[in-house]
Amino acid sequence: MDFTHFNENGMARMVDVSEKKETQRKAIARGYIQMSESTIQAIKDRKLKKGDVLSVAQVGGICGAKKTWDLIPMCHNILLTGADINFEVENDKIWIEATVKTTGKTGVEMEALTAISVAALTIYDMCKAIDKHMIIGDIKLISKTGGKSDFLLENK
Repeated sequence: MDFTHFNENGMARMVDVSEKKETQRKAIARGYIQMSESTIQAIKDRKLKKGDVLSVAQVGGICGAKKTWDLIPMCHNILLTGADINFEVENDKIWIEATVKTTGKTGVEMEALTAISVAALTIYDMCKAIDKHMIIGDIKLISKTGGKSDFLLENK
């Protein structure tokens, strides 16, 4: 198997995408943060001193998507054409789904995954004073379109 992030000397490199065609690209990622039911209720009731947890996490996730190139060493600086974060609140966890789009020469999978990670970490930061046992998990790519290959995970 050839890894694209190594040069002929086996050293790390950023992949050259200059010859690739620009296409519309979209990636969706999903993950969760698990917490106590009382923490979920505090989020729903907007009782946390730091503010509206999900609104701040939504902005945090979008900012994370935009800064992926600055966090992940071999990622390209991509002009995003859209980024959205949605939450599904259950009794003991919050599912986070990120959709990221661009028209460009490389995909936005890493941006979607980073958006989930930053949104979950933002929730963690805002709730850590009342819940020390939160768990962030199951962060994964759900789908990607555009470029050479599309991907759809069978089981979300």
